[in-house]
Formats: sequence, structure tokens, C-alpha cells
Amino acid sequence: MKEVLRPKVSYVRGADGSALSLSNLPPMGSQRWVMRHKANIVAAVRGGLISLEDVCLRYGVTTEEFLVWSAAFDRFGVKGLRTTRSQKYKNTESALAARVAPTK
Repeated sequence: MKEVLRPKVSYVRGADGSALSLSNLPPMGSQRWVMRHKANIVAAVRGGLISLEDVCLRYGVTTEEFLVWSAAFDRFGVKGLRTTRSQKYKNTESALAARVAPTK
């Protein structure tokens, strides 16, 4: 029988500095991800409020997707979590990598 792990903390600071608890997280099965929701999920995982495994199960996101959110948040802040911005940054990084990569 698998043991259900309870969070060790009751709240963490969200991306905007306000208190964030499990009840403040987006509802289970959410499919519309606005920047604030992504940032709060990143803050909740980093603060120990919820595990990455639980986030993946609860919201149907992949570990890779979460890691992209986390990296974008670190690099560009909350605004980096915009879908259009992520595409723009991704395209910019791809273009830079193509220019730097040696040609054969």
C-alpha cells in the first residue's frame, strides 16, 4: 500500500509574495495555464508545499514541461511564463544556437 505523503509546510510565498497554500493552487485537472498559475506552481514545488510528482499527476504536466517553466521563471521572471514569450525566447535561443554551432 502506497503511503500518502502530506506536505511538510502549510504555506509558501507565491510568486507575488503572498501566502500560497494547497487550496490556493489551481484546481486539479486545470488546462488553462496563465503566467501566475505557472509561477505559483513553481513556487509551491520549490517551497516544499507540493512535490513535482504530485504536480505532474494533479495537472497532467510532464516533468520536462515543469522544468521549462522553472527555467523560464529563473531567467525572465513571471513574464517569461507567457506562452507567446516562451515561444519567442525558445526561437531566439534556437537561432542563437544555430549561429554558434559549427557548420560541417
